[in-house]
Amino acid sequence: MTTEQMWIGVGLLGQAVFTGRFALQWIYSEIRKESVIPKGFWYLSLVGSALLLSYALYREDPVFIIGQSFGFVVYIRNLQLIFKRLKNQDAPAD
Repeated sequence: MTTEQMWIGVGLLGQAVFTGRFALQWIYSEIRKESVIPKGFWYLSLVGSALLLSYALYREDPVFIIGQSFGFVVYIRNLQLIFKRLKNQDAPAD
């Protein structure tokens, strides 16, 4: 396997993971009968974005790099907000 083939594999895997988040959200919402974004959506977003960002860095594509970098920050922030809410729910009432 060449280096180029490996990086194409990373890019394709990243795209597959990134696309999987939409399937997860759709299935989860269908089960709940309402539009819901499960925590797993943000994890898949983060992993897919990291893989795609790695591929974009390898390709030295500034447009792709900027787009994935911004998304990566957004996904981390959403997970922080989720964990903050969960922590506050578990905190004992004063």
